[in-house]
This record gives sequence, structure tokens and C-alpha cells, in this order.
Amino acid sequence: MSLNKLPTLHNWLRLRHLQLIETLADTGNMHATAQQMGLSQPAVSKMLREIEQMFDFALFDRQPRELVATELGLTVIAYARRTLNDCQHFAQELDTLRQGGYGHLRVGAIFAATAQVVPKTLLQLKRQRPLLTIELVEHTSDYLLQMLLHKQLDLAIGRFTEPRQQEHFSYQEVASEPFLLCADPAHPLAREATPSARDLEQWPWVVYPSNTPLRRMIEQAFNDAGIRFPLNRVETASVQSTLHLLHHSQALALLPEAIVLQQVALGQLVLLQPPLQTPSLGYGLLRRKDEPLSANAMQFYEALQSVLDSPR
Repeated sequence: MSLNKLPTLHNWLRLRHLQLIETLADTGNMHATAQQMGLSQPAVSKMLREIEQMFDFALFDRQPRELVATELGLTVIAYARRTLNDCQHFAQELDTLRQGGYGHLRVGAIFAATAQVVPKTLLQLKRQRPLLTIELVEHTSDYLLQMLLHKQLDLAIGRFTEPRQQEHFSYQEVASEPFLLCADPAHPLAREATPSARDLEQWPWVVYPSNTPLRRMIEQAFNDAGIRFPLNRVETASVQSTLHLLHHSQALALLPEAIVLQQVALGQLVLLQPPLQTPSLGYGLLRRKDEPLSANAMQFYEALQSVLDSPR
């Protein structure tokens, strides 16, 4: 597509076209798309053909059983998702404001932050803005950054998982979280003052998935201590699943301090003194570059700073 087509494209491309592109990407099927959008299949086919003629390239490869996005098509699909999410957020916020509210705020946070810091921040923010609607998504950093990129979140509390993410997001560290070795109170190692390296090798583990910052930290800690990384392991980013596995097996895990201390206070976990060093990992406020924070997002950040500055 040549640059001189851009003004025409801006005038011609409508939200209905973007909805079609997104639905085709989700279903991979003309018939299913037609049903979801309340159109006939020929109308869907005609609209897609017109869109591709305007772009001057194919968005999807027509394969026997499905539509598969082309490389350029993936870029258009990502734009369609961002734009539609933006429009949905605008409509929700406008509707809330018309009813006397403070709008809508969508926050993503990693598990270390949702144990205590983020809930305390939300409570403080709700005291200041009781009619503000807040949506909290708890997930891993890589997933939250994808949501932030596609404008499904206003901001996130997490960390970079790969260098190229720094091209799209700014990062301001707000806290550093130590990681602690823990087990169920009935675990045989609960009676040991200091477990040995051999002890850590012989028991099953619950660890974070590969290619996450936490997994790399754990692997480095094992390597520095000269301990073989566990072969008998379950990999998950779910805190609830990890806690369940710890309570119903003889597994070990390294978890964020805020989660572990909460469980220790309830008598659900015990702390173990490991023969390895686990550095603290920082996490911070992630936002899209070159895009100012909304008033609600700024107030969330100020409430977050207030919580972090207050005695625990």
C-alpha cells in the first residue's frame, strides 16, 4: 500500500471493518464470522475483499479448512484489536461519567504485587473515588504486557521479560520482592533447621514456567549453589495451583515474600532456610510510551506510592 493511499484509507476504514477483521482472526472461518456479526457469508466475503483491495495486500491466506493471517495481516489485526479496545473503554468511561461516576480503570498486576500491595492501593483509591470502576487482572508480566500493548489495560505492575519490550513501554520501579523457600507444615523438611543441597534435589518442586524472569532467577540460584535443577517438577504461574500442590504433596517452591509470609501467618506454610541465594526481583509501573496517564491512572500511582511508603 502506497503512502498516498493513507488519507483515503482513513476516510474509508470504519469500525465495522475492524470488527470483521478481529472476528475473522478469532474464528478463522467465514461462516462463523457471518453468524457472529449477523451478516450473510457472501457479505462477509465481499467486505473482506474490499478491505484487502484497499490495503493492496491479503490479510488472510484462504486454506481448505480455515483462514490464516498473513504476516502483514497480523499487523492489521493487532491495530484492529487496539482500536476496538480503545473504543470500548471510551464508551464504558463515558457511560460511567454520565451517571456521575469517575470512569473506568483497568490495572494488571503480577502475583507478587496482588498479595498485599495492589489490594491496599485499591482500597485507598476507592476511598478517594468510590464511584470509580476498577478492573484488576492478575497474570504474568509477559501476558500483562501484551494486554497493555493492545490497550486492554491502562497500566500494569510487573517487569520486563525481554529487552525488545522496552521499545513500547516505560518502566518505573516501585518495589523489590524477595523470594522465600517454603513447604507444607507436614513436609519432612519442616523439621530440618537447614536443608542440604541433597535435600533440595530429592524432593519434587513447583516452579515458574520457562522463559519468565522468576524461572531464570531460580535456575541461576540452583546453578550458583551447584545444585541440579529439579527433574521432578510442575511448572505453573498460578499461585493458587502452587499452594494446592504444596498442601497436597511433598513439593517445595520459591514464592514471593508477601505470599509466603501471609501463608505462614495462617499456619498454612513453613519457611525453610535454603543452601542457595535467591536475589530480590524488582517490579514497577509499566505504561505505554509517549502516552500520558489518565487522571484515574495517575491517582492509582499516587495511592500505590503512599502504600509503599507506609510502614508494613
